[in-house]
Amino acid sequence: MTNGPVGGASDLFEALYDDEDAVVRALRAGASAESCDEEGTTALYLASVQDLPGAVRLLLAAGADPNRASGPESGDLPLCGAACGGHAEVVGALLSAGAEPDLSEDFGFTALRWAAGLGHAGVAETLLARGADPDLPGPQGEVPLVVAARRGSVRTVRALLRHGARDLSPALDEARRMLTLDVEQELRDALRRGYGDEGHESAVRRARVDGGVTVTVELLRGGELFASQDLQTGHGAIATLLEDGLGLRAPFEELAVRALRDGDPGLDNWRAAVGALWLRGDEETFQAAAAWTASEDPLRQRFGVDVLARLGFGTGGKPFTVRAVPLLRELARTAGPELADAATRALAGYEAEPGG
Repeated sequence: MTNGPVGGASDLFEALYDDEDAVVRALRAGASAESCDEEGTTALYLASVQDLPGAVRLLLAAGADPNRASGPESGDLPLCGAACGGHAEVVGALLSAGAEPDLSEDFGFTALRWAAGLGHAGVAETLLARGADPDLPGPQGEVPLVVAARRGSVRTVRALLRHGARDLSPALDEARRMLTLDVEQELRDALRRGYGDEGHESAVRRARVDGGVTVTVELLRGGELFASQDLQTGHGAIATLLEDGLGLRAPFEELAVRALRDGDPGLDNWRAAVGALWLRGDEETFQAAAAWTASEDPLRQRFGVDVLARLGFGTGGKPFTVRAVPLLRELARTAGPELADAATRALAGYEAEPGG
């Protein structure tokens, strides 16, 4: 151990695995807040990657440098370690103590690059709000917006756009490319490249996260997890958002494909497509939506109902009331429970007073 009184640094590192009171005692006993172990890992870096916000604040208050590099090659930064783990509270504490948001580790990784690539949207939002450059390239020259588009994190893409990210075209190309792929197979292929495919069992998990679905493929050895990779599936919504930012107009059938890809009206892919069609408010879109409501596919019918629900309302009027209301009333009367409920809610929008 180095950079502390004899026993002091050791006591401090042990205290990190205990509790905040133990950290206070170690500091009062003379351990330096800048203590590091025999490999050069600082106490602050360890507390940051272990998601110990209380310990991080204590170390910072005692004088730990939030920008001090850590590790054998001095290539690891506390802010990047916290961002990589998705530890938003720690990231906020480090930034408040003066951590530079755009400082890069070895190979050019910044905290925002880690957050964008791993889908840690809350961390990305915090970094951007504290001045991180939304267009600062990463190791391969890719800007965070392209990385977030590949990841499929709609929330991260929205945060980057709000903070002025500019490279929309390459990000749109990446989102569209991802739409042509099977996410689960992409993850399997990546794991196979890294670990081979002999003697490994695998498992797939899907979880709703931030308005989308996160797909995780795990490799098991003897029933024990030893490797995994994951991606989010908001590529359809991301493509739609970026097209809107670029003033592009995707074919209405392409928007329907994006919405129906996950088959869930509660997800961003669906909501973004519906919202884009609402804003069009033209005859072509009405005809498409009316045809969808007559489909034999209940999910496509639901999509048509959701599009009709506020089609053209952005103009300040309700231009399709005369034709949309009878369609919706018929569905409310004859369709199955879920579709009938959606039609009833859509009708309420037509019956509401202007501005209500």
